[in-house]
Amino acid sequence: MTDPKRMSDPIGVAVVDDHPLFREGVIQVIRNSKFFKVVGEGATADDAVRIAKSQLPDIILLDVNMPGGGIQAARAIARACPSVKTIMLTVSEREEHFTQALQSGVRGYVLKGTSGAELLNTLYVVSRGQSYVTPGLVARFLTLLKRPPPGPVDNRQLAELTERERQIIDHVARGLTNKEIGNHFSVSEKTVKHHMTIIMQKLHARNRVEAVLAFHKKTGQDLSRADEPSHV
Repeated sequence: MTDPKRMSDPIGVAVVDDHPLFREGVIQVIRNSKFFKVVGEGATADDAVRIAKSQLPDIILLDVNMPGGGIQAARAIARACPSVKTIMLTVSEREEHFTQALQSGVRGYVLKGTSGAELLNTLYVVSRGQSYVTPGLVARFLTLLKRPPPGPVDNRQLAELTERERQIIDHVARGLTNKEIGNHFSVSEKTVKHHMTIIMQKLHARNRVEAVLAFHKKTGQDLSRADEPSHV
């Protein structure tokens, strides 16, 4: 870690988490460092967006599972305040959350079991325009993505996807959850899950990540986009 003493002003950080005791602990860790300052705190996605707009902190810490959704908050912040960087500080090790967070513009993904020193290092790294992910998660998901699928995906398999299935996998690639996709198409979350099960079977994929990658490889879909999908 480069010496933060080279920085002239403290890095402004906002902490948004719906567990008061945990939030207070994180805030204390940040305040104990003279290189960072707490400029706001909240408990919900709405709080996070409000703080981003009103305080323009350098970094906002979010939780995937907080009320309103941390990923949804990150996406909204990326659109409204692109200069504000977001970091997920969460217990979730689910590949779906990890992938959606990165696609939503999150610059760091750190597990809540991290040490105070690692958290401060993450804040510094992200403040310098870099990204940081808990090393164990990086290794796990790289291994996952490097594994060959059970069978190759060919154009015939893609042709078997219905128009609605293509629309759904396209929305998954943009980082939306099953619930958000259901709301978009006015169907239940259960219906979206059913469609995803069929899609994974047709693409010979074992999970959502593999299904998106298979679809991407054959269609050239840009998975880096985090903007709102157009209405169908």
